Amino acid sequence: MTTRLNPITTPRFEARAEKARRNKEAALAAFIGKKDEIDEMLARLQALSDDHFNCAPDEAGWAMVGTLEHYASLLKRITDSAFGEGEHTR
Repeated sequence: MTTRLNPITTPRFEARAEKARRNKEAALAAFIGKKDEIDEMLARLQALSDDHFNCAPDEAGWAMVGTLEHYASLLKRITDSAFGEGEHTR
C-alpha cells in the first residue's frame, strides 16, 4: 500500500502558503500606496480649482478655457473608466 503525502502538512505546501500570504500583503501595501498617491493628486487639483486655476477673473480668456477643456477631457477619461461610463460602459 502506498502512503500519500498530506498536501496540507508537507513543507512544499507551507512554502506556497507563506509565499501567497506575503504576496497578498505586498499587493495590499501597493494598493494603499497608489490610493494615497491618487488622494494627494485629487487634493492638489481641488486646491487649484478653489484658486480658479491660478487665473484672476480679468485674465480669463480663451486660452484658459482651452486649458480647462483639456483638463476636463483627461478627467472625463478617468471618471468614465472608474464608473463604467462612456466608452467603458459595461
